[in-house]
Amino acid sequence: MNKKQLPKPSAKAKAVELLSRSDQSVRRLSDKLARRQYSQEEIQETVDWLKEKHYIDDAAGCKRRFEYLLESSSYSVKQICAKLMQQGYPSDLVHSCVPEDIYEVEIDKATKVLRRKYKNSVPFQKMMQYLYSKGFCYDAARDAAEECKSEEEEGY
Repeated sequence: MNKKQLPKPSAKAKAVELLSRSDQSVRRLSDKLARRQYSQEEIQETVDWLKEKHYIDDAAGCKRRFEYLLESSSYSVKQICAKLMQQGYPSDLVHSCVPEDIYEVEIDKATKVLRRKYKNSVPFQKMMQYLYSKGFCYDAARDAAEECKSEEEEGY
């Protein structure tokens, strides 16, 4: 049985469909449209139209995504920044989302990561090394490892 070929949707229709699923950066959306073989002219026209309609806004989308990942994930700030840049947000925009005083949040996240990863007694250096590999800064890794060690000694 031969299926009928449906006409290719317009770039605008495809872009709206992609945006209905999740926030997209301009770069990522443009890349997805290019992979679907829309012309650069169509893509640029679509991006301009989406911006005009306020359907796409890199600054607002990046900020929303950063805050969501900061609140709901166990990623370090460094990992969150890398993830957002992979999603097409510009580096300067991503780094502008990082709050001034992030140290306490980093310690809290690092401590949670250690508690989840290590249930039994583990050498201090091993904990530190694991946190480094996850992108936590030296001071946050040290403080989180010390907190876990002190909890361990207190019998928590």
